[in-house]
Parts: sequence; structure tokens; C-alpha cells
Amino acid sequence: ECTINGIGERAGNASLEEVVVALAVRKDSFGVTTGIRLGELFPTSRMLTEITGAQVAPNKAIVGANAFAHEAGIHQDGIIKNPLTYEIISPQTVGVPARSLVLGKHSGRNALRLTLRDLGYEASETELAEVYNRVTALGDQAKQVRPRDIVAIAHEVIRRRTATMAAESSPAA
Repeated sequence: ECTINGIGERAGNASLEEVVVALAVRKDSFGVTTGIRLGELFPTSRMLTEITGAQVAPNKAIVGANAFAHEAGIHQDGIIKNPLTYEIISPQTVGVPARSLVLGKHSGRNALRLTLRDLGYEASETELAEVYNRVTALGDQAKQVRPRDIVAIAHEVIRRRTATMAAESSPAA
């Protein structure tokens, strides 16, 4: 017998999502197939949360909010270069829409650069350094830096460059 989100008939039952993923990932070792559609694990977890009102612990393997979230710079860099470095299975395989690179005081420059590009900003190395310093300082104050915080910081820093470029290209009065 298994549970979903740790909710089951009694304590001590194994987590369905963890057992099924382990069997799928290590099918060569276990020689077992379940017939369970892995892509339904996350949606099923969310449905059960809606029905019961019992929230899933953020650090719950496979279906927790932090299962595919990375804040530490070295982890983020590894995920950017090769997701299998830190993830045994892709988030989409279990129905999670996407992994997230959480920006905060422990984040790395590569994750910030990628986030800026995703938001439509191309920063020079100098601008990236300034945005990075401000993002990590904000991460020190707030637990997590939100996308709108990054947009505000990037807009201010990069707008300064475009304003300077415009002023330099204007004919002298």
C-alpha cells in the first residue's frame, strides 16, 4: 500500500510518487513496471491538495514546490549545463510544468544571466555585476527575489546604459 502526498490509511505507508519514480528510473535494477503514468503524479498530488486542503511540504520529493527548484549557484550552473547533474528525472516527466532557478542570496551569475535573457534583457558584464550585487543584497533582506524585483533592478541598470548611449549620439546643442 502507498500514500499520495503522505496521506493514507495509516502512518508508515510508502509514498506512491517516490516508489513509482524509483521503479521507473531504476527499472534495469528492479525489473518491475507499474503501468502508472508518471506524468499524472504531480496533477494527482495537486488534486488531492485541493480536495483535502492538506498542503504538501515544500521539500517533499517529486511533488513538493522545491523538488525541482534550485537556488545555490553551483546547483543552478549544473542544471543549466546538464539537468541530470542534480535531477534524476525531468520535472515534465512527473507532470511538473518546469524546474525553477530561484534567485536569492546564494544564486549564481549564470542563473541571473539566463533569467535576464528570459525576461528580455541582455546585460553587459558590468551591468550583470551590478544587477547581481543588487539581487543578492535583496536576497539577504528577503528570502526570495521575485521576478518583478529582477525586472525593476534590470530596467534601472540597463536603462542607464541606453540613456547614456542616447545622450552620446545626440548632436551637441
